[in-house]
Amino acid sequence: MKSGGRLYGIGVGPGDPELLTLKALRLLRAAPVVAYQSASDRPSIARGIVSQYLTGNQIEVLYHLPRALEPEKAKSIYDQAVEPIAAHLAVGRDVVVLCEGDPFFYGSFMYLFTRLSDQYETEVVPGISSVMASPVALGLPFTYYTDILTVLPAPLPAEVLITQLLATDAAAIIKLGRHFTKVRDILHQLGLASRAKYIERATTSQQRIVPLDEVNPDEVPYFSMIVIPTKNKL
Repeated sequence: MKSGGRLYGIGVGPGDPELLTLKALRLLRAAPVVAYQSASDRPSIARGIVSQYLTGNQIEVLYHLPRALEPEKAKSIYDQAVEPIAAHLAVGRDVVVLCEGDPFFYGSFMYLFTRLSDQYETEVVPGISSVMASPVALGLPFTYYTDILTVLPAPLPAEVLITQLLATDAAAIIKLGRHFTKVRDILHQLGLASRAKYIERATTSQQRIVPLDEVNPDEVPYFSMIVIPTKNKL
């Protein structure tokens, strides 16, 4: 039997506060401690999504998980990031950790889970991923029947992206940021540009849908996606 508080990782969805699940909302409101991560130079997106649901008397813990680090360099930083959360768990306080999208689908909560779940009782609540929300926001049926869907992180090498795109029926290309130009050029090379749709900050008040060739590569945020729906129609 594990001792201490209970750790919850809850998916808060892609941005629309109304896409939070009922279970996540119940746990969020009941938690004495709410933790969330952000980049060091900007407010937490996850907290912003659920801010209207916070009770006002909860302890809040902000931590930073820098992206794009080599695994060995990242490990010590992630180890330090979980220490304030572990301190609350150790004295018996339950902690809800907010995670954009889904905790286990490229979610930041995974780094906490691998470090804390062996020691403390842990529950993960799924959330709506932007990969599911973006096609809906675009008004595009994504896949039919036996279509194969592939999710591709844009930082992958060009040759890997090409191989995977040639072998699938539909695709979501995520984490675009500074990799947008590479991805756009590949889509033109493969004849997929006419099917590809660009969206950023899906479901939020800042959502933008822009034709692929009108996107400014210097202004593509991390939370952007290219959706390539199936060419099959049923």
